[in-house]
Amino acid sequence: MVERSLWHPVALAGEVAQAPVAVQVLEQPVVLWRDAEGAVRAFADQCPHRGARLSLGRVTAAGRLECPYHGWQFAASGQCTHVPALPAFVPPSGHCARAFEACEANGLLWVRLAPGDTPPPAFAAEDDARLRKLHCGPYDVAASAPRIIENFLDMSHFGFVHEGWLGSRDATAIDDYRVEPTPTGLRATGCKAWQPQSSLHATAPAQVEYTYEVTAPYAAVLTKVPETGTTAVDGWRESIALFICPMTPVHSRVWFRLAVADFESPDEKLQAFQHTIFTQDQPVLESQMPQRLPLDLRAELHTAADKASSAYRRFLRQRGITFGVC
Repeated sequence: MVERSLWHPVALAGEVAQAPVAVQVLEQPVVLWRDAEGAVRAFADQCPHRGARLSLGRVTAAGRLECPYHGWQFAASGQCTHVPALPAFVPPSGHCARAFEACEANGLLWVRLAPGDTPPPAFAAEDDARLRKLHCGPYDVAASAPRIIENFLDMSHFGFVHEGWLGSRDATAIDDYRVEPTPTGLRATGCKAWQPQSSLHATAPAQVEYTYEVTAPYAAVLTKVPETGTTAVDGWRESIALFICPMTPVHSRVWFRLAVADFESPDEKLQAFQHTIFTQDQPVLESQMPQRLPLDLRAELHTAADKASSAYRRFLRQRGITFGVC
């Protein structure tokens, strides 16, 4: 399965400290923990001895993961190093937990279940010192990861789902825009929307220009720039990354990584705006049938306003994605 060789976000970096943490990706239970050097580790959340959840255990002072059932201890490599019932026993190489690759990027912890040759999805704004970075989420959503990405790329729902915020029923027309393939997915440019309140700092309705980029099968980024003079912050701009962990084919965990030209507002105020927008989307996403995204373009109807989502479906089919689609 192609998806196993991709990096998937599983937790905020700060969530995993002294204690192990249970997560799920691609229906695989995983335990996250940090070794003696503070490096994040990811094992299958199942002790190879009697199948207990390793996430119910603890990390020892020596930096090993200890099973809660019989106290077996595992090194960062997954090798069992100690069996308390047999203190003199030297566990052979076959006595090991199943280890997966793990890393940190964009303030999140990432796991991949099989070897691959691509890094975690990029977020170009991450290295821009003029923009402040923070997270919003996670949100657990009863929808497939591809359905959530497609919604993120869609502007024609603004006037209905986000009426009074990102759109108005009186201004729902979508001007033509450009979509081009990229090595990671697609890029949509020249996207414009009239918005009553385009951001936390909006002082007047504005025409806002969007750029969308799919950076991996389950990741995307948008940048938005409102008309000059329509925000309380001069030169306001923002970039928002959407990172999704496909927990099951129809259940996802979602994070937003915000990069904004605002170093004054408290985190809670900036997160509240994004929270409002996504919780307007969530019930609609969870109502869609089928829950998995159809890749056959004949399965649902399309118009020119849906160019980005149609291109996204073609990209998933070309990449051989099968998880969360039908």
